[in-house]
Amino acid sequence: MPFSLPAGGRLAVLALSLAVAVGATGLGAPASAADPVSPYGPQAPQNPATAANGAATMHGDSASSGTTPYPGPGAGAITYSRTALASACPTVVVGGDGYVLALCTTIFGQTPTVHLLDPATGADLASLALPKGSLFGGVYAYLDNTDRLVVVDGNNSLLRIGHHRAGSGWALRIDRSTPLGGAVPAGDNIVGLTPAWDGRVWFATSGGVIGTVDTGTGAVRSISTGEGVQNSISTVPGRTAVATDRALYLLSSAPDGTPVVEWRAAYDRGPARKPGQLSWGTGTTPSFFGPGSGTEYVTIVDNADPHGNLLVYRVADGPEPICRIPVLTQHARSGTEDAVIASGRSVFVTNTYGYPYPALPEGAPASRPSSANFDGGLSRVDVNAEGTGCSVVWNSPVKSAALPRLSLADGKIYTVSVTGPTGSAGLNTFARYHHAVIDPASGAQLSSSFLGIGLVYNPLQMRGTAAPDGTLYQGTETGVVRISKR
Repeated sequence: MPFSLPAGGRLAVLALSLAVAVGATGLGAPASAADPVSPYGPQAPQNPATAANGAATMHGDSASSGTTPYPGPGAGAITYSRTALASACPTVVVGGDGYVLALCTTIFGQTPTVHLLDPATGADLASLALPKGSLFGGVYAYLDNTDRLVVVDGNNSLLRIGHHRAGSGWALRIDRSTPLGGAVPAGDNIVGLTPAWDGRVWFATSGGVIGTVDTGTGAVRSISTGEGVQNSISTVPGRTAVATDRALYLLSSAPDGTPVVEWRAAYDRGPARKPGQLSWGTGTTPSFFGPGSGTEYVTIVDNADPHGNLLVYRVADGPEPICRIPVLTQHARSGTEDAVIASGRSVFVTNTYGYPYPALPEGAPASRPSSANFDGGLSRVDVNAEGTGCSVVWNSPVKSAALPRLSLADGKIYTVSVTGPTGSAGLNTFARYHHAVIDPASGAQLSSSFLGIGLVYNPLQMRGTAAPDGTLYQGTETGVVRISKR
């Protein structure tokens, strides 16, 4: 995969999963600003290298908080439409001019492709296919502060892709290309990409190379951990977090950009890969959060058996966690492939144990057990006021088929839930998908609005993105669903 498909924690396989399954079968201010004293805030600091927080990355911001400062469609009546792109679309971002950019991977050919969507209708205005590298297509990308999509292609070049008026229409063009040279070994590929506050761009490869690139000078500096990386990476001012298949790394950089390991925290990777996960190890992208600056803590979920543990570390202290607490214990076994929501003192974790992905990354070890029921569910965990421990606030039975997102503007969690048959065949045939709204205070489902049946509405554990006007864009196996208040 030129830059790996993440599934929640990373959709590292979803585009190929879809291909295999089908082949076999002017933004301005938010409409309602987030309450600065919300129990679920503050949001992480705005990265000066990205578009506005909330719609700049798959996980909203470079801290991977999973939050948005914009309201969602709400718990009332909705209207929706689907843009068919014959592609899985895990990353959907919204620029300062209001236009929507989706990074997708085609069903046939697994070609990473960028689409420009009309914010008024969701119509596909322009597209640009990118060179693909290894078997899987691309996923992790971000929108920079000039509304250009930043990705890495199959030739290991970092691209900035702009959308430009072309006569009466639009065109997508590569405005800048920076080769990563020998920093990416032959046969390796980029899985994580995020900008730093100093203008450099951090990257991580599946083979465990972590590096920075200065797109002004072209200078690339890197180190090797010798451990696999299968999730994206996150940044806050002066710090970068990378989760390998064995440990969480907190890094800074030397003056020349060379990564410096501040601390390394090994975690319980469990006895084997769990069903509903794509690799053996954590399924979560690291998330920064905290009640003061939004950067005090960093968190992942380990792969312990029978239940994964939420691990919360104090960024300044590491590598001993301030808490290690089992989550999703409403079921006999649990695990997650999804990045968490982390904001203020609260962390929300989604259960993907047993979720039947149609395909796995090349080289993925056999799961133990080989399969399991997909029971779903979410947990909320709060860090105590002293920052010395954590406790489970609630467990919810909602069966989320997407990565949830928390709106700090309206205080609701938005996701896509699934009912009906959820086996490997059922998800793409008779399963029913719903726009679901969850109360973060109690875990109760506030509303459920039917969207559709089968693979065209299957969100494959991908995260929806809210625009400032309250419209929610949800990637699916075959395109993008646009959901708004009626």
